[in-house]
Amino acid sequence: MPTSAASSRLTAARRSAVLPRSLAGHLAQTCPVASPDDTNEQVLTLFSENQNMGSLPVVENGLPMGIINRNQFMSQLAKPFHREVYARKSCIAFMDTAPLVVEHDVSLQELSFMAVANGEKALADGFIVTRDHQYIGIGAGVDLVKAIADLQAEKNRLVMESINYASVIQKSFLRSSREDMAAALNDYFMHWEPRDVVGGDYYYFVKHEDGFFCAVIDCTGHGVPGAFMTLIIASALNQVLKETDLHDPATALAEVNRTVKQSLGQFDGGRQGMDGDDHEMHSDDGMDTAFCWVDTRTRMMTFAGAKTPLFLLPPGADDLDVIKGDKKGVGYIDTPMDYCWENQKIALKPGSQVYITTDGIIDQIGGPKQISFGKKRLKKVIMDAAKQPMSEQKEHIMQAFYKYQGDNRRRDDVSIFGFRID
Repeated sequence: MPTSAASSRLTAARRSAVLPRSLAGHLAQTCPVASPDDTNEQVLTLFSENQNMGSLPVVENGLPMGIINRNQFMSQLAKPFHREVYARKSCIAFMDTAPLVVEHDVSLQELSFMAVANGEKALADGFIVTRDHQYIGIGAGVDLVKAIADLQAEKNRLVMESINYASVIQKSFLRSSREDMAAALNDYFMHWEPRDVVGGDYYYFVKHEDGFFCAVIDCTGHGVPGAFMTLIIASALNQVLKETDLHDPATALAEVNRTVKQSLGQFDGGRQGMDGDDHEMHSDDGMDTAFCWVDTRTRMMTFAGAKTPLFLLPPGADDLDVIKGDKKGVGYIDTPMDYCWENQKIALKPGSQVYITTDGIIDQIGGPKQISFGKKRLKKVIMDAAKQPMSEQKEHIMQAFYKYQGDNRRRDDVSIFGFRID
């Protein structure tokens, strides 16, 4: 006898309460079934009495035999004389004898792969669900698609919650630097903007009695991989800078380089070991950065750069000076373990302005010609606002950058630091 709609819903609700949503059994719905002894006339009656039933399972002694698709069945009987010829014959004449049959504890992910392999009929006809090979219900293709979409949405939600919390953690690493920045400088700005929720840019600032140390860092990658690198770099910085003379940025860079290469196994050509397929595994991650020590009593700045320049605007100057760093980044495979960076001494007159930026601004594609923002354009934008307080300069620089980017996708994280010496 056909199961009533109310009874079907109750049975499904009870089953949902005990079966995980990620298993095929969760999608099993009770519905009328046919047996091989039923005639096509009886099947027609079942379809007529159950207008919402798209497919009818055929079961014999608890074992699934096949599925009869409603539309195909009706189409066949509508042909001339087919009803008269087939009405009293067994329903197996119009049955798909090789439907998709799955056990109730098959995961939805595995079920989706099986449905794709089974072809379009798995979505059109549905699939039979069994327990110990005994029929327990039928699943609809549309319900499978919806369940997969719901699971994916839930996974995405959980991932985004984790990433958002990771952003909170990453920002907490920057808190002490922001506090020291505010205590050491009267006129400055720091703009830190990950391309995604978390990013691979990082900055470090620490105040001492005789001056301050600052670093603007661009780690390999962006998003989650870049954020992992910032944690490695932050750990290396905390370890090294507590034991290294901050008055010597080049030595600090060398120590961080050794620490990062040891942490990532980036020595001996980058070989980390072998995986199961005997393929070499390599890591070629690191950072580009500028390390600066500024003696506030003598106004002497010591700069060491790893593929990152420093922009200097002396008071009254008509253009920015670009002070280039070394051409080796920190931690990369092609950077030797014992590589030594060079310190550059720069005397800062009162009113001198210093800018350090990662390449996120410079490399951004945009404008009418769809080319990179570039150093030349950045220098002009800075010069246009150079007489304004640093906070207003930041707004001017970033508004020019956003306008230039337009509708183009952001390529990288963006960080720029500027300060004026009293």
